[in-house]
Amino acid sequence: MIRLLIADDHPVVRDGLSSMFASAPGFEVLGAAADGAAAVRLAQELRPDVILMDLRMPGMDGLSAIVELTRLGVTAHVLVLTTYDSDTDVLPAIEAGATGYLLKDSPREELLRGARAAARGESVLSPTVAARLMNRMRAPAPQVLSPRELEVLELVAAGNTNREAAARLFITEATVKSHLLNIYTKLGVNDRAAAVTEAFHRGLLVPRTDS
Repeated sequence: MIRLLIADDHPVVRDGLSSMFASAPGFEVLGAAADGAAAVRLAQELRPDVILMDLRMPGMDGLSAIVELTRLGVTAHVLVLTTYDSDTDVLPAIEAGATGYLLKDSPREELLRGARAAARGESVLSPTVAARLMNRMRAPAPQVLSPRELEVLELVAAGNTNREAAARLFITEATVKSHLLNIYTKLGVNDRAAAVTEAFHRGLLVPRTDS
């Protein structure tokens, strides 16, 4: 018997999933939660085998709940069940520890198979999500800045003008401008400020900690 916990902020969805799984052989629905915090609490109390987790819920969302469940060492397998399949939803959930990712409009049999597979610890992905991940893996790796480009960007981030950066690196101002254009292309930005911001975001630059 696969013991389930359902987490979704919409009562109609919670009731529908509870009814569907309760009527299917081999499943027992232990409880339902309307937000991530309740899901974490019930998971600790009820010790389900599988948690069907919506992502976008008020208060603690599904992603935060997955992170907290992992931190607490809860052994239940989390199967994300949501209407969203963008990279910004899929990848963080899987990286946080979700066993699988299905969409709410999946056929009934696919949901049942997914829950059974998740209970066995097997990865479960809806076809659209699997295709998205494959395309991401096949995409060219993002271009990394060269050591010289990093030097130029570090000086720009520190407030140096093109002329000042050129003097400090013993190169011409035209060369600095050329490096900056390459940096803009690689980072997908259009100006100095955006380049610095993006570089910090990607971890290419580290904030200074001078006292």
